[in-house]
Amino acid sequence: MRRSEVLAEESIVCLQKALIHLREIWELIGIPEEQRLQRTEVVKKHIKDLLDRMIAEEESLRERLLKSISFCQKELSTLCNELQVKPFQEEKETTVLQLEKDLRTQVELLRKQKKERKQELNLLQEQDQELCEILCMPTYDVDSTSVPTLEELNLFRQHVATLRETKESRHEQFVSIKKQIILCMEELEHTPDTSFEKDIVCEDESAFCLSLENIATLQKLLQQLEIKKSKNEAECEGLRAQIQELWDRLQIPEEEREPVAAIMTGSKAKVRNALQLEVDRLEELKMQNIKQVIETIRVELAQFWDQCFYSKEQRQAFAPYYSEDYTENLLHLHDAEIIRLRNYYEVHKELFEGVQKWEESWKLFLEFERKASDPSRFTNRGGNLLKEEKERAKLQKTLPKLEEELKARIEKWEQEQSMAFMVNGQKFMEYVTEQWELHRLEKEKAKQERQLKNKRQTEAEMLYGSAPRTPSKRPGLTPNKPGKVRKSVITSMCSGKKTPRAARLRANKENMELNGSMLSGGYSGSTPLQHNCSIKSIASTYSEFSKDPSLSDSSTVGLQRELSKASRADATSRILNSTNIQS
Repeated sequence: MRRSEVLAEESIVCLQKALIHLREIWELIGIPEEQRLQRTEVVKKHIKDLLDRMIAEEESLRERLLKSISFCQKELSTLCNELQVKPFQEEKETTVLQLEKDLRTQVELLRKQKKERKQELNLLQEQDQELCEILCMPTYDVDSTSVPTLEELNLFRQHVATLRETKESRHEQFVSIKKQIILCMEELEHTPDTSFEKDIVCEDESAFCLSLENIATLQKLLQQLEIKKSKNEAECEGLRAQIQELWDRLQIPEEEREPVAAIMTGSKAKVRNALQLEVDRLEELKMQNIKQVIETIRVELAQFWDQCFYSKEQRQAFAPYYSEDYTENLLHLHDAEIIRLRNYYEVHKELFEGVQKWEESWKLFLEFERKASDPSRFTNRGGNLLKEEKERAKLQKTLPKLEEELKARIEKWEQEQSMAFMVNGQKFMEYVTEQWELHRLEKEKAKQERQLKNKRQTEAEMLYGSAPRTPSKRPGLTPNKPGKVRKSVITSMCSGKKTPRAARLRANKENMELNGSMLSGGYSGSTPLQHNCSIKSIASTYSEFSKDPSLSDSSTVGLQRELSKASRADATSRILNSTNIQS
């Protein structure tokens, strides 16, 4: 409970005690009940009047505070509008007394800001007036009756600062032009004959009005004097520029340019004649080598066509490229086209480089795919296989991301240019989709060819047996002795049992030798039996596993499936070979 509430309760208790004490006094005195009522009414009225006066005073205070708040709010609103600042934000759940204090404080602050702005405005106007009189310029247009905003004051400050800089600049310009005019007059032996010329040469610099008109008149006078001086110089400069352009166009080596360097300065008649002779010589040389110049430009054109991914139709659209009439007009057409292409490439360079990056990444991806299908890659020397697999996995992640980035940039480019972005005459994303589809078809074709090859090989082995392989010497494998082979053959013949394999071999006599020791497709008596699954065949199987999407997974299930197929084929081959030997 707040302290004020406690005091209020104590006041009520005191009043009750006082009334009880009065009643006790009245009883002791013996005042009748009717008089007690009257006296109680008097006490009540007295207390009520006292409280009413106190309440009235507090109400008056509240009204004054509310009026002050209202007045401050209005003045604050006016000041905020004049100063163009954000309106004052009253705090929520604040008392009337605190609100009045906050508003009054804010009003005083804004009044001070208003006064400071007005004072600064007056000071700036005085400075502006002074500078404008020197520069012969109109004063700054500003409303002096209103309160300037911070932005307006800042602009006014910048304007006055600009005027100061202009004054300094024009004064420096005046001094510089004056010196040049004096030098030109001395060189041309010209004496000032007009009042303006005399003012420039003879009068005090500080007395000269730095108006734009006077500066322009100064420049005009200087130009008139320089025209007489620099007529030959201008002609010589034109000849020098022409020579430089012809040097670059004809690719004249530096050693041939050095003798002419002596006449690349100066403007005397002797120098001008020498420059003209050099221009005539170079023009004649250009006409003699115009074919070479055009062909050089065409090489650069082809490079830009490649960088901009021009299609065949776009390249053929520039007909002068295929013309063999080597004239100066053809050279101008090539110059204009190379400038246009150079500017076009520079504007869209970032997009073209992105496409080029995708092309390089795509070629690298295809190269990794090609290596993945090569069985010899398993001869891993120095960890190259692991390195290639890491690079391939990284490329498989970055390539789609690059395509998405290019897609977004191309869509933005097409919206800005209102045209389709073409790569080799085809929309880029269609081109990308087509490349992926061609890659998928090639993989599918290779897969079918492998399956067909494996099927034919299996059929051949089932029919004729596996081809003999050079035995590898392993410990624990003892070769079959010829005597045992011959004994098993004799036993089979004596028993009278005829196997289907033996019947076929007798029917195919060209595959039997008369000594009975060798069968075509079988093993000799001295050749040990071996497994048909060699290291090469395993590598081929793993290569097919790595290329076939249906077999490529994170586990070795696909590899085990292929190895089990190879094992079954090997077991079948061993049975057939054993049958050959027994027969």
